Amino acid sequence: MNLRIGFGYDIHRLVDGRKLYLGGLEIPSKEGLMGHSDADVLLHAICDAILGALSLGDIGEHFPDTDESLRDIRSSCIVEGIKKMATFEILNIDSTIVTEVPMLSPYKGKIRDNIAKILGIDKGRVSVKAKRNEGLGPVGEKEAIVCYSVVLLRLVK
Repeated sequence: MNLRIGFGYDIHRLVDGRKLYLGGLEIPSKEGLMGHSDADVLLHAICDAILGALSLGDIGEHFPDTDESLRDIRSSCIVEGIKKMATFEILNIDSTIVTEVPMLSPYKGKIRDNIAKILGIDKGRVSVKAKRNEGLGPVGEKEAIVCYSVVLLRLVK
């Protein structure tokens, strides 16, 4: 069955004057995430998990922040590019977003639905959790958002 597991991680600084995107959705917030792309920390972690499972490096190798043609690119487009790199079936994704602000409880279901849509999989294969850092570190001090993702996929010949 050629199963593969991948792990992804990403962190971006919160700044004024940017929209906040998580899982491909714009989330109402006073601040957004700084980055060369739309800085969707959740999709970036998922992309790195997929690339890791495929042994294809990391997101920066394929979509470098030195490439001006990628400035402000939506991370859903990055996901589409990664989907073209190999033939695989995602069996499960488990992601944890760590942030103090904004509160994500009202959005987790919509984020989960959108990730499933972007990846073309059943939403039952997508888990999205939100946690706080209880005031510790840059996330706890409301300076950043971090995300961790694990993916289980099957290579298709």
